[in-house]
Amino acid sequence: MLFFVKIKGYIIKSNSKAYKFALTAIFFWSTVATAFKLSLEFLTPEMLVFLASIASTVILFIILLYEKRLYLVKTHIKNNFKLTLAMGILNPFLYYLVLFKAYSLLPAQEAQAINYTWALMLAYLAVPFLKQKLTFQDIIAGIICYFGVLIISTRGEPFSLNFSNLYGVSLALFSTVLWAMYWIFNTKSKAHPEVGLFANFLVALPLIVCYLYFTDGFFVPEIKAILAASYVGVFEMGITFMFWLKAMQYTTSTSKIANLIFISPFLSLIFIYFILGEKIYISTLFGLTLIVFGLIVQQKRTKIAKK
Repeated sequence: MLFFVKIKGYIIKSNSKAYKFALTAIFFWSTVATAFKLSLEFLTPEMLVFLASIASTVILFIILLYEKRLYLVKTHIKNNFKLTLAMGILNPFLYYLVLFKAYSLLPAQEAQAINYTWALMLAYLAVPFLKQKLTFQDIIAGIICYFGVLIISTRGEPFSLNFSNLYGVSLALFSTVLWAMYWIFNTKSKAHPEVGLFANFLVALPLIVCYLYFTDGFFVPEIKAILAASYVGVFEMGITFMFWLKAMQYTTSTSKIANLIFISPFLSLIFIYFILGEKIYISTLFGLTLIVFGLIVQQKRTKIAKK
């Protein structure tokens, strides 16, 4: 067992700490599909984006204050305003607006499974935007993953093309494009992760307020709606991301930690079943298994490319 020690700025890594942080992140990420649906019982997607973004901004502010990095935010925004604005528009504004709308139209089990294909979309979009090469494994992974999506969205009848909700499925797939684009833009940012994320929320909040004012409109939500939205903001948009970063910082094997993320969608189905009361379809389990298998195929390609 390795132990964490900080000596003269160097970090001796700790597998035990890495696994604790990673499993904590995975647990909270596994609950957010359920939290989305519960929140959307009381809130519109627009209002949920607004309230959750405020909660996330507050928790990130506290984290930066504690880490004594708050002073870096102003400099980062001043020196990288266009990039920060673009990233803020993508996340949290557009991404969560589209994602929450998808969740409002689809069962949680469908929306979360489809959204899980964002990593594959990232590999495809990296070809035109980052000049990376598309391999045969990427194509095979795409066929496997998107056939899994087809099985889930047609409730086990992929060749009928009879979608449970075509608009909802389209939004869920579009959310993967937005999230992949956010991470592509993120490769151009040199800011500390917490600083960059907080800056994104700061510049996005005025846009979210304006959009809400001209579309859905403000209303005073119930206290349980505020609590649900705060949970989404803190544990989906904010602090859980920090747990994952810590896990990657402490681990001696990034691939082993990264592979733990495949637990999340299946654990999520347990919360969806017991808390939301959704019947979990066999087609969802089969389709989700295909999606995870496709992502593993794609991930192995990435490991080979790095060697």
